[in-house]
Amino acid sequence: MPGFCLLTLVRFQYNNSGNPPLKLLNLTIPPAICQWITSFLTGRKQQVRLGGVTSSIQTVSTGAPQGCVLSPLLFSLYTNDCISSDPTVKLLKFADDTTLIGLIQDGDESAYKQEVKQLVLWCSQNNLELNTLKTVEMIVDFRKHPSTLLPLTISNIPVSPVENFKFLGTTISQDLKWESNINSILKRPSRGCTF
Repeated sequence: MPGFCLLTLVRFQYNNSGNPPLKLLNLTIPPAICQWITSFLTGRKQQVRLGGVTSSIQTVSTGAPQGCVLSPLLFSLYTNDCISSDPTVKLLKFADDTTLIGLIQDGDESAYKQEVKQLVLWCSQNNLELNTLKTVEMIVDFRKHPSTLLPLTISNIPVSPVENFKFLGTTISQDLKWESNINSILKRPSRGCTF
């Protein structure tokens, strides 16, 4: 059966001005823990020092601190209900990276495009922003005469088509061969190698 796969990398920018503890309570996390998390996430103060210059102190009240051990867990719990409802579209999440993989059969993109719309809607309803500048689409199609597809847009912004992209540290290419990944590894400076 002819078909091809659309792979979209969607990166979230955590900008939650909503109330994450309400979602945590729905997961039966004890209220005392939710209150502690609320205290942790709100009213933090930060200051930046670069060289000899120090910024003024700013209060940060949205999102979890980048690099904090608790941040990935909180984000995973917060996005727990972000799921795909169509069996031909898989939604994969790791930390703040989300990937939609859709199998398009007989040129029918409707399920895939509907899941993209659902993801955009879910983000909007949950006070999360899709980082459309870092969102890309890769088409894998091994047929001799691939179909021409309409460009994917998110919030009227066209999604960039790519021939390969990095997924969890591995470069995946349209031809599903390892050459791009191997070249990417070889370009990295060797770590711990001395001669």
